[in-house]
Amino acid sequence: MGAGGTPPARASAPTPRQQHPAQLHPGAWWLWSLSLGTAATRTTNPLLLTLLITTSAYVVATRRPHTPTARSYSAFLKLALAVLLVRLLFALALGSPIPGTHVIVTLPEVPLPHWAQGIRLGGRVTAEGLLFALYDGLKLATLLICVGAANALASPARLLKALPGALYEMGVAVVVALTFAPNLIADVQRLRAARRLRGRPDSGIRGLVQVGLPVLEGALERSVALAAAMDARGYGRTAAVPAHVRRTTTALTLGGLLGVCAGTYGLLTAAGGTYGLPLLLAGLAAALAGLRLGGRRSLRTRYRPDTWNVRACLVAGSGIAVAVLLTVAATTDPTALHPTTVPLVAPTLPLWPAAAVLLGLLPAFIAPTPVSAPAPAPEEPS
Repeated sequence: MGAGGTPPARASAPTPRQQHPAQLHPGAWWLWSLSLGTAATRTTNPLLLTLLITTSAYVVATRRPHTPTARSYSAFLKLALAVLLVRLLFALALGSPIPGTHVIVTLPEVPLPHWAQGIRLGGRVTAEGLLFALYDGLKLATLLICVGAANALASPARLLKALPGALYEMGVAVVVALTFAPNLIADVQRLRAARRLRGRPDSGIRGLVQVGLPVLEGALERSVALAAAMDARGYGRTAAVPAHVRRTTTALTLGGLLGVCAGTYGLLTAAGGTYGLPLLLAGLAAALAGLRLGGRRSLRTRYRPDTWNVRACLVAGSGIAVAVLLTVAATTDPTALHPTTVPLVAPTLPLWPAAAVLLGLLPAFIAPTPVSAPAPAPEEPS
């Protein structure tokens, strides 16, 4: 009872909007992340690649949801660092095809048989070769970090709900493959925390061996549970459609994909510039129509589907703008985006490509703020 004998006021029930806060469409996050990765493939300038990494990291830090899979971003950072170190190690041990005059160190060279000509182990290590390996490895590391940002910002399971019905079966396989790494990382973190609480080693060879078996066992149990859930939900069941609809769907899909391939080839060649774009657009239209018809065979419903709104358009558009602008910059000013290592020169930061990369920061300001789970309210004394 409250003061004066009045009963305490009950808290009003949360509305559906409060129970399920607004979330950005997962397709927007994946388009944004993959567009940044596409931009990373257009340059080897370490300053621009570092700016791309910083942009994705800032957006992840400010808009990452409070879910177990969102913690996989740090693992992708470690994987990218490992890829970069391996690329440098290969350049040290196997040499580099880039000629150089600035010798850093001369390693003992292992003689190889005549059939292994063109390959060497050891020998001279030049600054030009190491710098070329650094640029090349940093580009691949940036691409991995952008994929990690997509996994951290939007769960692939949510993206599966937005796929067309004709791509549902293929999408399930892709989602299972994409969620394997985040689930594995979450299992490893959970088991290592449990071993630390019990005073057992969680690092080194011994800790890795003792954690590996429970992780593999959990992955097997999760696979069996997924198979049972898919079977219970009628996975693979298709609706009966007329034969002419099936033939039309096949013709549109295959013809559209062939048109996309031919149109893309025409755009990439100098002689096919006249017919490339119309053929590409016609192929896309035919493929989308085929997917639309093919979705009639998929018997499934969507619970609380994600909506594509203005924010999703702006987030996806900011990433696409970065990819398009860096592609244009790579064509108009290739020297700035691909600094040379022979002769050895210091890379410079081109101004307008750097400003284009900063457009990728837009989701940090317009995307919905992730909401953590509310803490339980303390009970009032009776």
